[in-house]
Amino acid sequence: MNCVALRHVAFEDLGHWEPEIRAHGYTVTYVDAGVDDLSPVRDADLVIVLGGPIGVPDAAIFPNIEEETALIRERLDAGRPVLGVCLGAQLIAHALGWPVAPGRLELGWGLIDVAPAGMETPLRHISGVPILQWHGDSITAPVGVELLASTDVTACQAFSVGSGFGIQFHPEVDPESFERWLIGNLVELRGLGISIEEFRAQTAAAADGASMAGIRFIRDYLRGL
Repeated sequence: MNCVALRHVAFEDLGHWEPEIRAHGYTVTYVDAGVDDLSPVRDADLVIVLGGPIGVPDAAIFPNIEEETALIRERLDAGRPVLGVCLGAQLIAHALGWPVAPGRLELGWGLIDVAPAGMETPLRHISGVPILQWHGDSITAPVGVELLASTDVTACQAFSVGSGFGIQFHPEVDPESFERWLIGNLVELRGLGISIEEFRAQTAAAADGASMAGIRFIRDYLRGL
């Protein structure tokens, strides 16, 4: 079996999900959006669409967004699994025809409110555990779609439609390598007035719980495929 990780920036990778995915019998291949041929996404046994600093509203200046969306739509139509994280969730929503637009920024470690329906999914493992949030775009799900998780800021934190599973937060992040995120996002963090030292300390405090929750999440997801 093969897993293709559709990546947008190098440091937003599979994190501590990667060893777990390999342990379940998958080979793992990264395909870099905007650089690589994206066709491996079409027929992979599993595709995980990762995060990044661009978004659906940027499609006019980043042609890869609509290319990715079309490939995700093909997979959804064929019933092939797609797991989307942050931008990845937004691209799944866009492929489904849902609105994705700038919203309120959520940045930092915090709790996700998992709905009763979400507790029947791998999301149960992140309930009550601080998980990394880092997104500014919001998804508006159509009436009748059951949302699996939310926060006070973002109503649609997680959803599952057909073979697509989208989450706006980051349970894949390995806190032990989070320094790469701080380096890669220094300009944004400084612009927002966020203390690197405080963010680093919050990450260290959340590390153990977030790591175990993230690993349990992906393990449960893979077992359900």
